[in-house]
Amino acid sequence: MGVSNNITAFLNFVGLLCSVPVIGAGIWLASKQDNECLRNARWPVIILGVLLLLVSLAGFVGAYWNKQGLLAAYLFFMVVLIVLLLVLLVFAFVVTRSDGSYRIPGRSYREYRLAGYSAWLRHYVVDHWARIRLCLSASDVCQRLGREQPFLTAEQYFQTDLSPLQSGCCKPPTMCGYAYVNPTVWINPSNPLADADCAAWSNDQDQLCYDCTSCKAGLLGSLRREWRKANVALIVAAVVFIWIYIIGCCAFKNAQTEDLFRRYKQAYVGHH
Repeated sequence: MGVSNNITAFLNFVGLLCSVPVIGAGIWLASKQDNECLRNARWPVIILGVLLLLVSLAGFVGAYWNKQGLLAAYLFFMVVLIVLLLVLLVFAFVVTRSDGSYRIPGRSYREYRLAGYSAWLRHYVVDHWARIRLCLSASDVCQRLGREQPFLTAEQYFQTDLSPLQSGCCKPPTMCGYAYVNPTVWINPSNPLADADCAAWSNDQDQLCYDCTSCKAGLLGSLRREWRKANVALIVAAVVFIWIYIIGCCAFKNAQTEDLFRRYKQAYVGHH
């Protein structure tokens, strides 16, 4: 195995290692409650990570055993995957750039406005809300809030850092002026006409605020926060794979030159 192939094999071993965080980021995203209810958001990163691993493995095998055809296929498919990774990164950045969250005086948690998020995300969630709502209501995202943190007073609840889903779906908006009883029971709104979500709130544990606009916004707030965290791993992976590809191309050309020179040398020696 020539020096160039050694370099290519090493680089693809690094690529194998770098694909693991991409797969891990995809699994982490898929495990989150909001992504469980948004089916199309669960799989792209996992699938891309697995493909990067398989292509890096093909490149390693091709370099280690000097399979030029496999190396050429590796270079072609790797550039395709890098382009897909960059497209995914740009798309995720664009649709999660807008932030619909806002602070509430005297509260540790934020509340969320649907209009604050990108039009594409808003339309997607609104169009699929019937299915998403069933998924959320079947989950224990709100019931878990009461089990894990049995609040004794309203003040303790107000100083809790609720997740976007919990803030949007498990309680009425603060502007409605509901009185706190427990995390999922609120009564006697003092300002019931402040927002349409005030009338949408229900103490029925299967309904709560799942029909509220704030619940849709909370879902997008949760999705935005998780994807922006996952983007860090994807950006690092993209930079590493681009460098691997550039160096791999140079090494592949050098390997072809070495092979051509070796054949010429063998022919020359054999002739003499």
